[in-house]
Amino acid sequence: MIEGRLTDLGYALGWRGVRLLPEPVAAAAFRLGADAAYRRGGRGVRRLRANLSRVAPAGTDLDRLTRVAMRSYARYWLEVFRLRELGTERIVGRMRVLDEHLLRESHARGAGTILALPHMGNWEQAGAWLAATGVPFTTVAERLRPESLFERFVAFRSELGMEVIPLTGGESPPFGLLADRLRAGGMLCLLADRDLSRTGVGVRFFGAKATMPGGPAALALATGATLLPVTLWFDRDGWSAWIHPAARPSSVAAMTQDLADAFAAGIAAHPADWHMLQRVWRDEA
Repeated sequence: MIEGRLTDLGYALGWRGVRLLPEPVAAAAFRLGADAAYRRGGRGVRRLRANLSRVAPAGTDLDRLTRVAMRSYARYWLEVFRLRELGTERIVGRMRVLDEHLLRESHARGAGTILALPHMGNWEQAGAWLAATGVPFTTVAERLRPESLFERFVAFRSELGMEVIPLTGGESPPFGLLADRLRAGGMLCLLADRDLSRTGVGVRFFGAKATMPGGPAALALATGATLLPVTLWFDRDGWSAWIHPAARPSSVAAMTQDLADAFAAGIAAHPADWHMLQRVWRDEA
């Protein structure tokens, strides 16, 4: 219980303290923190390096790539703490989106749209951009401990224009609520490269067996919504996204494989911005 309170206090201080620092000072501090974590080589860093070894081209300097990836992850957290300070003009003006028309056309049809994303770039900023450009949406949040920390993240995302549904512990299971939003013509944003249940759908991902959540595909099939994979990455002065072609309506297994293939294309192009510090592939301990 004490550890949970300390964790929540740390995040609270981050949101308040980092916002008070000049942006260059805060950015330098987070880079130093990322470099220190890289040198310490804890379990998360070792897992990140192992994951990157699967997705990087042969001959890549994995030590350098892992260090850059830790800096990318630190930038994500820096921006989360400062996102409200960035302002709508910057969040929208410095966002570049490839094939944005796929998103806009699907939303205009009014039959529901699911954006499925890997843990890449800054998905919080992407959500703020989406809401600021006229598309409110619903997302699912993993329930964190302590409860006060979970509530802090829900409030943060709600302020950015997102409707947040808890993955567990809500008044009803999320699937039905999400399906209702889609049938009403709404949009969902779901992180979909990490199988929290460990009973997800088997896919081939960078040539090896992995599992990914089948929820996005199941929701699309149940409601007739369009399922669009999206990958994100950082630019020096902003952010970029790629709206991939829609997964073909077929089966949960086939559509989840479509997501995995799109994620692989985006990750291969920008491996340092894939923030995956957890196990992905089945053949690893």
